[in-house]
Amino acid sequence: MKLILLTHSREIQKTTNTGHLVQKVVANTQIIIWQRTQPDPLLLDLINSEKMALLYPEVNELADERSAVDAADFENFILIDSTWQEARKIFNRSPYLQQLPRIQLSVDQSSSYNLRRNQVEGGMCTAECAIELLRVKGGNVLAEELEGEFLSFIR
Repeated sequence: MKLILLTHSREIQKTTNTGHLVQKVVANTQIIIWQRTQPDPLLLDLINSEKMALLYPEVNELADERSAVDAADFENFILIDSTWQEARKIFNRSPYLQQLPRIQLSVDQSSSYNLRRNQVEGGMCTAECAIELLRVKGGNVLAEELEGEFLSFIR
């Protein structure tokens, strides 16, 4: 499984960012800095050459056939790593993301992430999304390792 963390440039500097935990634990994780006017050529190549899906939290708002895809059908995923407000902007300003199949994770528990204010109800941080995605894909050992790192990080 390959994870691409499409990261807002401001997010890289934040001490509350959990994307670096994902990269630390999940070996096949790559961080790509999002640029509004110049999409990363490597990212565009990956999108065009691999079976890739976008993990996007608001699939229910998307009334098209891409909203019903199953994570089990994919091996490569893009996660937008930023604040909720920035994630919406990244998605809305990136036509190449809008064309990807979209996955929504079904999680019964609320987020444990407590390092930032103004969190979206029902939302999860990047590390929590990666943990759930790993579980869905059968990577329980990595999911447990990442969860341990995450819980230590937020304490």
